[in-house]
Amino acid sequence: MKIIGREKEQRLFAQYLQSESPEFVAVYGRRRVGKTFLINEFFREEYAFSVMGLAGEGKAAQLANFFTALKKYGSKAAAPPRSWYDAFELLIDLLGHTRQKGRKILFVDELPWFDTKKSGFLPALEHFWNGWAASKPEILLIVCGSSTSWMIKKLIRNRGGLHNRVTRRVRIDPFTLGETEEYLTYKNILWARKDIAEAYMIFGGIPFYLSQLQRGMSLAQNVDALCFEKDAFMQNEFSTLFASLFNDSGNHVRALRALAAKKSGLLRDEILKAAGLTTGGSATVLLEELEQCGFIERYNDYSGKSGRYVYQTTDFFTVFYLKHMKNNWQLGAGYWSKSIGKGAYNNWRGQSFEKLCLSHIEKIKTKLGISGIIAVPFAWKSANGSSRAQIDLLIDRNDGVINVCECKFVDEAFLIDKAVSTELRERVAAFRGETKTKKACHLTMITSFGVKPGKYAGAVQSEVLLDDLF
Repeated sequence: MKIIGREKEQRLFAQYLQSESPEFVAVYGRRRVGKTFLINEFFREEYAFSVMGLAGEGKAAQLANFFTALKKYGSKAAAPPRSWYDAFELLIDLLGHTRQKGRKILFVDELPWFDTKKSGFLPALEHFWNGWAASKPEILLIVCGSSTSWMIKKLIRNRGGLHNRVTRRVRIDPFTLGETEEYLTYKNILWARKDIAEAYMIFGGIPFYLSQLQRGMSLAQNVDALCFEKDAFMQNEFSTLFASLFNDSGNHVRALRALAAKKSGLLRDEILKAAGLTTGGSATVLLEELEQCGFIERYNDYSGKSGRYVYQTTDFFTVFYLKHMKNNWQLGAGYWSKSIGKGAYNNWRGQSFEKLCLSHIEKIKTKLGISGIIAVPFAWKSANGSSRAQIDLLIDRNDGVINVCECKFVDEAFLIDKAVSTELRERVAAFRGETKTKKACHLTMITSFGVKPGKYAGAVQSEVLLDDLF
């Protein structure tokens, strides 16, 4: 099957393949993002050894699984290993007798699943790498896992025997809008870009979710079939997703619910209060884990206070589930089609488009001609709590300009009338007044089809269209 996009990742894999040094490569990213597919397709499964961990199984089952993989690749071992040290010794023996020339590629998929309680897996992996593989220039060890927090904490930031042993790290992110369009075209799903953007705002750029979309059906029909019909494919995805990532995901979900309920995002203490969580180190770890796994992102809030961040949800399906699926799945087929154009649908679409813009900030910078300028995205909320005085996307540039971005996902060119013009003016004035910025504030409209010419359109300094995000 064709690899869609992933040009950067493929270039990196090619470099590691040609390297003349032993390489220990950690590949991580959100569940369903296509890590295993990309690795298997790029390396064409030409492995000297490959194994995948078993979800939820204990040490004995994992060792038996590892032994089966050893036998598949030609191991002559007579009996299964009783410990992970024995297992890796059998792997060393297998690799020592292989006739494969050149690079020896080892792929261990879902590595966190092997690390069961009191299994001794990590120390044995450390011994395998430090005591043998690290001195073999032909070895390319690729380890992969969907539990991003585990991969970072236990492997990449390991303070024991694996400290600084990972030579390369590759994070696999969701598809961009452009890659999503390319993938759907490959599947012969030929939708207008507005529909592709809306599909992205529901399923994100998650290849596995996108693979479930059916040609010959509209987007609304697909959403009803996948999310709202009886026993729909996506009904249990949310709970399965978090159960696979965290041993106790209750607090993670509560934090996400609090964030999903707020259009403009929340400060750290606001999240904890809304979610009913206590402050302290555990809360810091929880937010870090959600950020590492790609569910939230933090932005400077332009208050000038060091370490003060606004957190926002970034995982589109999570937001969609919490806003629409969690309490409405029992309404059955046709729910989504009937929701189109109504208040809840319009509110969700507007807020999700803002997230879409944030996730494609580099495309926006390219359209504005500021790719070569240091430009940092920010969020801002008025200190007086006014809901009208909040800006979800500021681009603070080092050339003396701040782009104040207004994001509107509408079905035609956007009309700036007197009321909208007044609101935008007041918002910018509040931002200027509270932040005391001396930079020029340029109003930037990011819309589906542009801004209609009119009496009040002159305040717009620059425009970005939906097409530019592709």
